[in-house]
Amino acid sequence: MPTMTLGEAERARIAAAIAAAERGTAGEIVVMVAARSGAYRSLPPALALAGGLIVPWPMILLTGLSATRIFLIQLVVALALLVGLAAGPCLARLPRALPRFLRRARARAAAQHEFRARGLARTSGRTGVLIYVALAERYADVVTDIGVGAAPDSWRPVLDDLVAALRRDALAEGLVRAVAAAGAILAESAPPQPGDADELPNRVIVTE
Repeated sequence: MPTMTLGEAERARIAAAIAAAERGTAGEIVVMVAARSGAYRSLPPALALAGGLIVPWPMILLTGLSATRIFLIQLVVALALLVGLAAGPCLARLPRALPRFLRRARARAAAQHEFRARGLARTSGRTGVLIYVALAERYADVVTDIGVGAAPDSWRPVLDDLVAALRRDALAEGLVRAVAAAGAILAESAPPQPGDADELPNRVIVTE
């Protein structure tokens, strides 16, 4: 289970950092912290099916059990795996059991989805920036809109610092630093414009 949480004081501190950063830019910064990048509900059935398909072969090759007995054992094993893997504690640990590239791909797709779903692609100057954290995957990402002129490499130090903070269980500290760094980048790549309005809430979005 993800152990890091954000208290009210920490959320207020991050919101204040967002407001301060946005005063120097036309960019709109949104911070989102997800317990995990998805429900992973498709994994238990897939793993149970895989386990059920593997189980019969050793019994076919090494035992004299009847086909009916092997089928019943196969069914029991598949059901046991399905129930066990779908249980809350096991389901919460599944992201860490996946290969790193799969966790990153899933979290990246979730960040892109949230960017669109939270309205960051609909700001007037197309200058939305999402700082996204998935705790179960220990993953952080920055998604930017087409109006942000910063080079992709300019965000790497921001992400490296934030991931390092996640490893230290210093989520709030890492997010405050990430917001300040994002504000500095945006001040150059998306400077403030006359009539700029704060189009998106500064509060931290936290999902389970």
